[in-house]
Amino acid sequence: MVRGSDVLLIVVAILFPPAAAAFITGCSCDLLINILLTILGYLPGHLHAFWLIYKKMQAEERYGRGGYIYVGNGEYQPAFQQGPPGQPNYGATGGVYQQ
Repeated sequence: MVRGSDVLLIVVAILFPPAAAAFITGCSCDLLINILLTILGYLPGHLHAFWLIYKKMQAEERYGRGGYIYVGNGEYQPAFQQGPPGQPNYGATGGVYQQ
């Protein structure tokens, strides 16, 4: 399902692909790759930005909105991972501390 934010990302990717890559990945290697691809040719920069948007949309379908973390190279993982049963979860990752 395409959300309004995805439509906005597509419009930004059409106008300036590195900006869309920055919105999705932050300051990462993918942003540098997109900048270089845009300098080498505008079409490769577009394709890379659209690929990043597509991978983000897949993560939203798989993990739910906001339930994922970008780990690089177009890959996402769940934002909240539970440890093995009976093991305490330290930090703010959810779960219940069992004694």
